[in-house]
Amino acid sequence: MATIKQERLNQIILREVTDIIQFSVKDPSVGFVTITDVDVSNDHSYATVYVTFLGKKERNEKGIKTLNKAKGYIRSELSKRLKTRRVPEINFKLDESYEKARKLDAILQQINSEKKEEE
Repeated sequence: MATIKQERLNQIILREVTDIIQFSVKDPSVGFVTITDVDVSNDHSYATVYVTFLGKKERNEKGIKTLNKAKGYIRSELSKRLKTRRVPEINFKLDESYEKARKLDAILQQINSEKKEEE
């Protein structure tokens, strides 16, 4: 269970990292990226940033590699914007929840269509 302070820090990091990637990271292999969530550790030393990419699966690997290469730059830019003593180490991770939800939705639709055919 995250504290209110931790939730606030999660949201601030989400907003600032989104802004940094959108306006400062100039690498085209990042493409269109959406930050879906940020999870900061209890001691605020690590932040896992969950991302999704628009497009094909091949773009996911390139995008994650590019973001992880740029995480030092992103962290230094973040340190200029945060009003905390310590800026967490950033680790980018692919958010697969959207893909899982889409597959689950397809299965449910198939079950519903099979039920209607039986009636």
